[in-house]
Amino acid sequence: MASCLSLALIALLVISVSCIWEYAVVRLIWRPYAIAKRLRGQGIHGPRYKFFKGSNEEEKRLKGEATGLVLDVHDHSHLPRIAPHFLKWRTQYGEPFVHWVGPKPRICIFDYELARQILSSKAGHFVKNIVHPIALELLGKGLVFVDGVDWVRHRRVINPAFAMDKIKMMTQTMVSCAQSMVKELEDQASMIKNREVQVEFDKPLRELTADIISHTAFGSSYKLGIEAFHAQQELQTLAVSSKLNVQIPGFKYVPTKSNRRKWILEKKLRSTLMHVINSRLASQGSGYGNDLLGLMLEACTTTDKGGKQQQLSLSMDEIIDECKTFFFAGYETTSILLTWTVFLLSVYPEWQERLRKEVLREVGKDNPSGDNLGKLKEMTMVLLETLRLYGPALFAQRNPLTDMAVGEIVIPKDCAVYIAFPFLHRDKNVWGEDADDFNPSRFENGVTRAAKVPHALLAFSMGPRVCIGQNFAMLEAKSVMATILQKFSFALSPSYVHAPVDLMTLQPKFGLPAVLRLLDV
Repeated sequence: MASCLSLALIALLVISVSCIWEYAVVRLIWRPYAIAKRLRGQGIHGPRYKFFKGSNEEEKRLKGEATGLVLDVHDHSHLPRIAPHFLKWRTQYGEPFVHWVGPKPRICIFDYELARQILSSKAGHFVKNIVHPIALELLGKGLVFVDGVDWVRHRRVINPAFAMDKIKMMTQTMVSCAQSMVKELEDQASMIKNREVQVEFDKPLRELTADIISHTAFGSSYKLGIEAFHAQQELQTLAVSSKLNVQIPGFKYVPTKSNRRKWILEKKLRSTLMHVINSRLASQGSGYGNDLLGLMLEACTTTDKGGKQQQLSLSMDEIIDECKTFFFAGYETTSILLTWTVFLLSVYPEWQERLRKEVLREVGKDNPSGDNLGKLKEMTMVLLETLRLYGPALFAQRNPLTDMAVGEIVIPKDCAVYIAFPFLHRDKNVWGEDADDFNPSRFENGVTRAAKVPHALLAFSMGPRVCIGQNFAMLEAKSVMATILQKFSFALSPSYVHAPVDLMTLQPKFGLPAVLRLLDV
């Protein structure tokens, strides 16, 4: 008996030593050293790897030093605020360079041809499966993060929900929600003698996009959708606060105050979404509905020849994760697009007037529709230029499945690549000498002719993993902006401070205080 116990203890000790060796020595010391040496052989340098912490401390320090930087409202080169570490490292080490997220290497590229190969022509050799744990907890493994055959399966199910004819049918809902917001602002302004009202405009825009995605995604269950949205919004705040913390294995299971709050929110989010989904599945006799959830459930439901047996091609967990993606992508990105569009039209009132004239010419005082919104060419130009200068998504990350040659470099397996969109969108060799300026006219002949390469605008990415919701986002933004322009002119409040910040997406740090004036129309 004693000998058996001794053998068990010895075996346990061997396993423990092996695990410690694998993690502490191999992952934290030998592998970073070997990868750094291999990259230096290709002329790729970067900040020195620090045990366990990587480049996190220097990134935190540089971002901390940049927090007090305030820009002029006409200055759209916000890179010193949102990516001071990348600016410094690119100047110091050239491009591409390597930096470290803990013990994990990340190569940052600033070249359109490399981006094209990674996102398009060689996309099958790169995956997104190395995702920051915080982002994974927030969104789950929906379409944004799955790879391989799972991605094909998810995409097949989601595609019907985002067909253009289906999205156009949702325009009435988008416009109706926008009119409710505008009516509240109209009532406030009409009570003031000069018919002007000052509002923190980013807040009603956030509420509006949450309202729109709740109605278009969950239809009659939109009130529960709003509850789920608020839970996810608080989870995002917690995620941002811990984004640069070193990820300690097992720490997410420690019952800290932050973790306990996160567990409560995750449980609430999941139970709310499950309630909505199960209610739809139970009402199959009358169909699942024409909203995004209903269309997705319709696409992922199969029956036997007798039409009786149900089988979902996505599991319940996968459907929940797709609902999380609907919320985050559908609410967050469009809210930010609208916020920065209002900002730019406030700074450039000549373009605001051009868009108002276009709306009144093509739409008049009637409700915008899917058909007449398609005629707003100048509106499209402004939205595309806003996405170029203030796109919500700042970086794309891809991981090679094996050692992969891209251009003149070989990216080692498990060495992720960062594609820096804000840097590429300001490349004067591609966009011209006015790359830092607001100039919607560059899109007059369409996206592919706006710059020297046809894929220069990467706001929705490119290749097989291009954003599936881009038509939805553009139609929603047009619906809202057309409704606002019919009733109001707007300008920045004197209290506005121009300080874009990276909060997983690009946002105005101090909000968007604006003065709205009710028009005599």
